[in-house]
Amino acid sequence: MIGRIQRYFNDLEDRQRIAIALAKGARMSARRIDSRRPATWEFSAFSQNGEDGVLEVLRGQLTHSNRSFIEIGASDGIDNNTAWLAIAEKYCGLMIEGDARKSARARRLLPGYALAIDCLPMFVTRASVADIAARALYADPDVCSLDIDGNDYHIAGALLDAGLRPKIFVVEYNSAFGPERRLTIEYDDAFDFTAAHPSQLYYGVSIAGWRAFFAQRGYRFVSVEGNGVNAFFADPACFAAGFLDAVQGLDYAENRFQLHKFREPWTQQFQRIADMPLVEI
Repeated sequence: MIGRIQRYFNDLEDRQRIAIALAKGARMSARRIDSRRPATWEFSAFSQNGEDGVLEVLRGQLTHSNRSFIEIGASDGIDNNTAWLAIAEKYCGLMIEGDARKSARARRLLPGYALAIDCLPMFVTRASVADIAARALYADPDVCSLDIDGNDYHIAGALLDAGLRPKIFVVEYNSAFGPERRLTIEYDDAFDFTAAHPSQLYYGVSIAGWRAFFAQRGYRFVSVEGNGVNAFFADPACFAAGFLDAVQGLDYAENRFQLHKFREPWTQQFQRIADMPLVEI
């Protein structure tokens, strides 16, 4: 009985969150966009750091679209980078989340708002990537968002090796590694950043590491967003000629949330984890 009551109030809260996000999103078209400057693209309806707006501009420049996405690290289906696509734009796609309770919350709520979304409770490993590729409706979804605070580099490689080729890739980077080092963490099937180091700074990939990785795979770097959390990459074969060449993106931004938490810049943050096992890319 208590569980049902709690779910009722959770669902009520989630419906309110969706209504607020959709109301905010209605103002997205009012922003003044300079197609060369990604800082002007940013806007958050469901997303936390301007990702909704950046993805809207990038999707608008695609030469072809299948209106699909994959999100790994989708949280509760609302607080992520693809909820706008699923709920407002009626895209189809996969929302994958390792926290079973959050995934269950998404499965209860999203069918009332979205048309064709599969919410999978899955802690993604290299081995499970094959299942994701098999479930994807398209090998080239318009958007792939990856945010698992851990093995991101290794999972991105496994996704591409499995035959997936997203047109737009948005990934989280760890600004504590700084703007120049090409670093990631050692792969661990059961990695949990909350337990890996007391600071919780030992996770993910540096921005230089991501740029090297995606360049090797034929992608172009677009920009990071102003809060220093996400980086955007694009397959140039899928974009209007000249668009990506003209973009003047932001190469690096310090993670504002980590800066606020530790009250010290990335150089000092890095010293907290400098003795941890790190992999050069």
